[in-house]
Amino acid sequence: MTSPTSSSKLTYATYLQLNGLLGLQEPRSDPAEHDEMLFIVIHQTYELWFKQILHELDQAGTLLRDGDVWSVMQTLRRVRTILKTLVGQVDIIETMTPRCFESFRSRLDTASGFQSMQFREFEFLLGIKRADVLKFMSEDMPGRDAAMARFEAPSISDDLHEFLSLKGFDVPQDVLDRDVRQQYTGDPRMEDILEHATRSHPDIEQLLELLLDIDEGFQEWRFRHVQLVRRTIGDKHGTGGSPGVEFLKKTIYMPAFPDLWAVRSRF
Repeated sequence: MTSPTSSSKLTYATYLQLNGLLGLQEPRSDPAEHDEMLFIVIHQTYELWFKQILHELDQAGTLLRDGDVWSVMQTLRRVRTILKTLVGQVDIIETMTPRCFESFRSRLDTASGFQSMQFREFEFLLGIKRADVLKFMSEDMPGRDAAMARFEAPSISDDLHEFLSLKGFDVPQDVLDRDVRQQYTGDPRMEDILEHATRSHPDIEQLLELLLDIDEGFQEWRFRHVQLVRRTIGDKHGTGGSPGVEFLKKTIYMPAFPDLWAVRSRF
């Protein structure tokens, strides 16, 4: 859809391109099953929020590498609030019973939420880089290139290490130079640094707590999502042959910032 021209009158509808946006919900069942509209709206809404989260975390990474602690905290608070909204939306889709979902599930054909490349971008940007998910990302999948670019790039965890180094903490060089394609699994030397930073810098302590909030919020969303899948399809495979509940359960307690969790026992 083209943007409004300078000669046209800008309105609420034209600024938000509502004609196009509200025309994107197209149930595939015929006659349309009532709950299919809810299913489409919820998932399109998730994708919009994922887009906003990526937008915010890109900004957060830049601010961390610039050492701008106060601005990055403002950005992270927004991400934390969006995550709470994502969790809350599960309550809405859980009003759809398994029987209602089954009424149009076959129409999804090979489509699956497991194919959300923006969600993969979100995971990779947080630093959760599991090689086992790459096999589910076929080369012709829309959005794969963007997701793989995130996989190859530094994560927020790497940005945090750069931030701490910039602030004068003795971050080990091998941590700063590590292979960013690998998931960061923690380092006792970084725990020492985080403990010192927490005890000596109240502003950095607030920053670290916000990062932990985001990590916890992401895990909370994973848990609610697993429970949603369980109550909707039980132990069956997901649509499009996606792995289903057992695969999802393995990810619930996978931390993005392992050192922030490990250092808790020191206080």
